[in-house]
Amino acid sequence: MPRPFLDPEFQPDEVSAKLVFSGGRLDRLSEDRSETCVEEALNKPNTRIYGFARGRVLVSVADHGVQGEFSVDDLQAFGPQTDKAVLLGHQGDLDYLAAPLSINPDDEGFELPEPFKAIDYRSLGRQLLLPHQALGNVAYGGALLAWHAANRFCSGCGSPTELKAGGAKRGCTNCQREHFPRTDPVVIMLTTHGDKCLLGRSHHFAPGMYSALAGFVESGETLESAVRRETFEESGIRVGKVSYHASQPWPFPHTLMIGCYGEALETEIVRDAAELDDCRWFTRAEVLAIAAEKGPQNEDGSAQFYLPPQFAIANRLVVDWANQA
Repeated sequence: MPRPFLDPEFQPDEVSAKLVFSGGRLDRLSEDRSETCVEEALNKPNTRIYGFARGRVLVSVADHGVQGEFSVDDLQAFGPQTDKAVLLGHQGDLDYLAAPLSINPDDEGFELPEPFKAIDYRSLGRQLLLPHQALGNVAYGGALLAWHAANRFCSGCGSPTELKAGGAKRGCTNCQREHFPRTDPVVIMLTTHGDKCLLGRSHHFAPGMYSALAGFVESGETLESAVRRETFEESGIRVGKVSYHASQPWPFPHTLMIGCYGEALETEIVRDAAELDDCRWFTRAEVLAIAAEKGPQNEDGSAQFYLPPQFAIANRLVVDWANQA
């Protein structure tokens, strides 16, 4: 086994490494795989597999906790599609795979035998149901399987493609073109002006939730340019200096959230009503009160404003800024 790229004893201290879905520490060896690496891993008794079904992850829930890693034999009852399994990587002497399952949790009357459950990514992350490293592996496996499922045909000639190098790429069966897994970069930015920050509400947000603005990075754009363009398009605010804060893998389906801070050059909001339901400035004191659930309340006692859940980089971006002296 080649020397791992990461010292097993090393614990990164950056913000990104502490975010949910960011804990993957597998040695992927994407450039050093045989075409039979998945088959070989499936024949090893100690190989660990994550099972995925329609955007949900198979887990076992017992008194001692939640388990998301299984042996080949453990998964047989759920119809693992081993021909579509991908190698995630290695850790020590263990191989880790991700495999789609034949079960469909969306079927009417669907029910798994105890103690198994199929849980969506958001619930896993929000409730921290799996260990930090396992959540990172789940995000990696889910994103990789989603990319393979969406790229079954060659973008060059339209012929079928096939899984190659244990999932590190796909190859066209006709023109031999190689296709590599894609990650979609998204900037998520907190624009600030002195002691205030800019938060907005998308139309699909639950009532009262405000978050940092966000948008996909477009072709030929730097991250800084994307921050300035997206902020202006959605709020009408021009941004000057841009600085990086942290990043978070986001398996919906294969995105990288890139958290940034931007310094506003003006304060008058011209909201794009098609993009945002609302957009406003919040003071540092208001954000701290909202984060502590001590902000203004509605007549029924519910919070007028609240932030995205703590597992999302949007929450960390806003709260870290608010806690700065």
